[in-house]
Amino acid sequence: MQLLNTERHLAGSQLDWLAPFPLLCGVGLVVAYGLLGSSWLIMKTQGHLQQQMFLLSRSLLIGLLVAIVLVSIWTPLAHPQIAERWFSLPNLIFLSPVPLLTALLGWNLYLGLQKQDTYQPFVMTLLLVLLGFCGLGISIWPYIIPPGISIWQASSPPQSQGFMLVGALFIIPIILVYTCWTYYVFRGKVSADDAYH
Repeated sequence: MQLLNTERHLAGSQLDWLAPFPLLCGVGLVVAYGLLGSSWLIMKTQGHLQQQMFLLSRSLLIGLLVAIVLVSIWTPLAHPQIAERWFSLPNLIFLSPVPLLTALLGWNLYLGLQKQDTYQPFVMTLLLVLLGFCGLGISIWPYIIPPGISIWQASSPPQSQGFMLVGALFIIPIILVYTCWTYYVFRGKVSADDAYH
């Protein structure tokens, strides 16, 4: 599908998203976030709700792995430049850890759900989502809006980036400290007796 015409204006309709591939990606993303939520609840709850989340997480894991496999097959078949990036030498060797680690994490997540581990499912799901975004980044690099706008074309002027960097250097440590404090305050399991949840 051609996103930009020769004058670099959007070429397409408002319903281009209503095609099989974007819908598959959307469903896969919803399933991934559903798995993140259910594995978070496994970590934070106990009893009946936790058992329900173990069951739900198994189904969501299967759905996520199916979506990952389908997108991973469909993308290089639809875009030869992405197929060349992943399957040409030496890239095939350098990039092979991504699908191998994805399979390993999926298996570890399945085992963690089978033995009803409390923390492993959430950590494995986080890493699966991270690897999914790494694969996306590898596939479309250096384009932000494939196939026409690269990361350098979409970036703001150096002066704006410098201003944002200075702001980020001040605000990111505050955000990290606040996030760590929040995780510390709300650590442990949630029970019905806790008034702060």
